[in-house]
Amino acid sequence: MKRVITFGVYDMLHIGHINLFRRAKELGDYLIVAVQDGDSILKYKPGTEMIYTTEERVYMVSAVRYVDEVVLYKDVDLDIKKHEFDVFARGEDQKHAGFQRAEQWCRQNGKDVVVLTRTEGISSTMLRKYSKTR
Repeated sequence: MKRVITFGVYDMLHIGHINLFRRAKELGDYLIVAVQDGDSILKYKPGTEMIYTTEERVYMVSAVRYVDEVVLYKDVDLDIKKHEFDVFARGEDQKHAGFQRAEQWCRQNGKDVVVLTRTEGISSTMLRKYSKTR
């Protein structure tokens, strides 16, 4: 069985996330989605105002039919080493140093890395701006 893992916050779950999960699942047989723990989000995204709790985000992601397993993570580059997987699928916007170190670890340890493009016209940032104008 080919196992795929992807990491993210998924605070404002939207069609772009669903497309990411669908495309990641197409890379293997089993999709693990790592949801970032709320306490560690501000380390990488200072000033971020969260809408949903960690538990709510895990619940929403686990309800998506493409997702086989949901796990929590704090630091992508450390926590990626804790899981059994074959393919690391990341979004093209996930470029911070932690993702770079995770990608380097994958390549050094025989894991495939696939960068998935964004869904045009939708993002959590866009939805936040839109919700503030209403």
